[in-house]
Amino acid sequence: MTQDHGCKKHQIRDPDIRRALVGTRLRHISERRGGIIVHELGLAHAKSRIDVAAINGMIHGFEIKSAQDNLERLPYQLEIYAQALQKLTLVVASRHLEAVEKRTPFWCGIIDVSAGPRGGTRLQTIRRGARNPSLNPFVFVHLLWKDEVRDALASRGASKAELRAPRAALYRQLIATASESELTEIIKSAMMMRRAWRDHSSP
Repeated sequence: MTQDHGCKKHQIRDPDIRRALVGTRLRHISERRGGIIVHELGLAHAKSRIDVAAINGMIHGFEIKSAQDNLERLPYQLEIYAQALQKLTLVVASRHLEAVEKRTPFWCGIIDVSAGPRGGTRLQTIRRGARNPSLNPFVFVHLLWKDEVRDALASRGASKAELRAPRAALYRQLIATASESELTEIIKSAMMMRRAWRDHSSP
């Protein structure tokens, strides 16, 4: 009786998916002047995190669900993502594909992850994402730290008294004076200036 020692199928894990995603689908963002990639971006003051965020003309989040993951937290995550991100794509192992197609809104993109013929990671677009129609500007602007909000308001002529307001009031002031596209540029510029910040380019 012979034993088969090499038949166990390669398991594609989160780091494999990240490398494939950033190295192929998001390469144009990381190589384009002014674009940045952020891993584990906290949203709504760390109520949730998005695995990878591509930040250029808009803030596009990518949530990874490998075959080792389950979807128990997905409904809660989607609630936050729908408020905080301008675009969202789920990058999921094939075993999750049917459930994710049923649970995600129409504007959410879906990428199927499977093993390539040579043991690599293959990414196939199942549904192209659209702009999020449910963005909550107040939650979106929480991507800025308090000092960054103050700096943005000061550059727009806010008085010293206005800049002493509580954080929530500062966010509301900024929302009242900036369009969504302007907020995106403010957030991107602030993130690029951060010194104590996660690695933008590698998982």
